[in-house]
Order: sequence, then C-alpha cells, then structure tokens
Amino acid sequence: MKNRTTAALIALFLGIFGAHKFYLRDSGAGIFYLILFMVGSSMRLPITVFLGFVDAFVLFTMSDERFDAKYNKQYDSRADRRDQRRSNRYDSREQRRYTSGGSYSSRRQQDSYPGSRESYRRPTPQENRVKRPRENPFKKTGVSKYKDYDIEGAIEDFQKGLELDPNDMALHFNLAAAYSLTEKTDQSYYHLAKAVENGFKDFEKIKTHDDLAFLRIQEGFEAFQENGYRLTSDTSSQTVEEIPDVEELPDQVIKDDILLSQLQKLSELRNKGLLSEKEYVVEKEKLMRR
Repeated sequence: MKNRTTAALIALFLGIFGAHKFYLRDSGAGIFYLILFMVGSSMRLPITVFLGFVDAFVLFTMSDERFDAKYNKQYDSRADRRDQRRSNRYDSREQRRYTSGGSYSSRRQQDSYPGSRESYRRPTPQENRVKRPRENPFKKTGVSKYKDYDIEGAIEDFQKGLELDPNDMALHFNLAAAYSLTEKTDQSYYHLAKAVENGFKDFEKIKTHDDLAFLRIQEGFEAFQENGYRLTSDTSSQTVEEIPDVEELPDQVIKDDILLSQLQKLSELRNKGLLSEKEYVVEKEKLMRR
C-alpha cells in the first residue's frame, strides 16, 4: 500500500529525479523524468524541478480516496492475484497428494485440512443416479384395456400388477370397478376394502362412480359402507342356497323373489341419491335380462 503523504514529500524533495514516480510504481514516468533531468542538466534550473513541485502540490491536495483509487487499486489487484495463485498451487498439491495415495502422514495432514478429502472425492455413479420409483407396467396396460372395454384382460393385468406391488390402492380400486362390471360381488368388495385399507380416501367417488353401480345395489353394501368400507360377515352376495327352505320352493318363485328384492334395493338407492337416473336404468335393465 502506497502512502499519499510519503509520495508528496518524495515529489517535493526528490521530484527532480522522478523518485516519486518510481515510488508510485510508474517506472515509465520515472525514466522520463530522469531523461529530462539529464537533458536539462546544463540549465540552471532543470524543468523537472517545476514538475516535481507540481506533482507534490497535486499529491498534497488530493483526497485519500482518490489516491487509493488511482495508485493502490492496481497494487491490491496484483496482491489478490498473487494470493489466489498461491492458494491454487496449495490446493493443487493437496489434490495430487490425495489422488496419488500419499503416505500415512500426508493422509493425516489431509484429514486435518478442513474439507480436503470431501472436496476432491468424486461421487460414485450410484450416488449420481437419481432414484426413481419403478413404474408398474401392468397398471398402464390394464388401464388401456379397461378403456377399450376389455374388462377380463384388464383384470388379468391388474392382478399381475398386484404381484409387483400388493399395496397399490389404485390397482385395488380398478379391480373393484372391473369386478363390479362383471358382477362378481365378493371380489369387488374385497378389492374395494383393500383400496381403502391402503389409503384410498375418495369416498365420494365410491358413491358416484358409474362402474361401481352394481356393487352399490347389493344388500350388504350399506353395512359395508357403515363399517368404513371394511369387510364384515354380512358383506357378501346373496345366493340361492342362503334362502331358507329353498328345496321346497319352485325355482321361478325363488328367482322372482330375488329379482323383486334387488329392484326394491335399486329404487331405494336412487331415492337416496346414491344412484343417478342413468345408473338406475342401466342396472335395472341388467337385472331384467337375467
């Protein structure tokens, strides 16, 4: 760092030789002053005397901020570059020492140098690789078949998907809807219960989804719903064998009684708003075609 007062005093007393220019690291101007002094040495008063006084006056009246900006800025930048080169050389030596293995003492020195080993350790390919959840291929193919009304094919793919991820609530819900469309009540109940068990919370969708309409008209659905969509002993499709004295009744009477019961249940669900008019008509036609 150069001092303004020191530079001014040098210019006042030795400015004739350009000494203050050398002090301020302006060697070119200092040499110019020397040449002028030698050329004008035959004169009584060389011109560099006046130049030295002028420079001294300028330096005395100059503010410290301006002096630093003009003469010390370059000095500071050189010092910073020098320190940076030293730091780079040190870091380079430490890196070569670590990568080449080094001795026991050098490794201990590296351990004592904060961050040295971690700074130069390259991450492994396993660390660089972003872990992504594995996509279940059967879920995608099952949904595609489902949309194409290939319900049996969709059920097969959804089942294969569960072999990869038995707790996938979306697969369980899709299976519940597919089994409802194929009128397999017990299977539909089971997978709907598994979907809720594994985190399915969209209960409104259970009440309004068109593909679950068949399941909603079953006698055990209300008990299933009131039990938090968990299976109970009453949650099963009614079969002919469960009707008392079935052997004493004609087959047609049994069928008519079952049909009447299901139609009444269907009407109750429509009145409660659990079935839309469209769903009611579709399910009624299915029952009448049996």
